Amino acid sequence: QVQLVESGGGLVQAGGSLRLSCAASGSIFSINVMGWYRQAPGKQRELVAVITSSGLTNYADSVKGRFTISGDNDKNTVYLQMNSLTSEDTAVYYCNAHLVPKTGTYVRAAYDYWGQGTQVTVSS
Repeated sequence: QVQLVESGGGLVQAGGSLRLSCAASGSIFSINVMGWYRQAPGKQRELVAVITSSGLTNYADSVKGRFTISGDNDKNTVYLQMNSLTSEDTAVYYCNAHLVPKTGTYVRAAYDYWGQGTQVTVSS
């Protein structure tokens, strides 16, 4: 019932910029953490950046100073501004959320949700 929809991926030249967005929709009680992960061909999925509902952020060392994660709590949306892109950034980028859905009970358990992914390709 809860869905994460990503947008903003595509082809960009080296040194360029791109902004990804991810909107969570459905029966949501609260969102604790949202973030971005990526998976390049032949490699494991890795954390790129995360942000909590209170605004705390964490970044992978490889993107510090180049990428910025931000969020809009009212819209249940997270953004990833990517600057100075290189070929090493080429990957499928996945949106992730740890959130509490509306279940019709008084239990407020958090679950992990993933988007379908959006392709980012950096050309030389």
